[in-house]
Amino acid sequence: MIIRIVQMTFREDAINNFVAIFEERKATIQSFPGCTHLELWQDSKHPNIFFTYSHWNEEADLNHYRFSEFFKDTWGKTKALFKDPPQAWSVERKA
Repeated sequence: MIIRIVQMTFREDAINNFVAIFEERKATIQSFPGCTHLELWQDSKHPNIFFTYSHWNEEADLNHYRFSEFFKDTWGKTKALFKDPPQAWSVERKA
């Protein structure tokens, strides 16, 4: 299993737009083959910082999503709202 964590920092005026995009698209993300879990987290001290936390059966499933037209469209809309460049990690649970 691959766990994907993506940190995104948004402009203050773009927070509601991002949340709306996520809510609109989360069911489609969850329906991609291999996606078994998806959460949206918000930093408790910096409300413009969000994290997506998702589980994928294998890296090929994650890559299928990441290289899809749906992702390209979603990421394009999301990227326009960033204050800072995003950071992403693919990790595996060890304990």
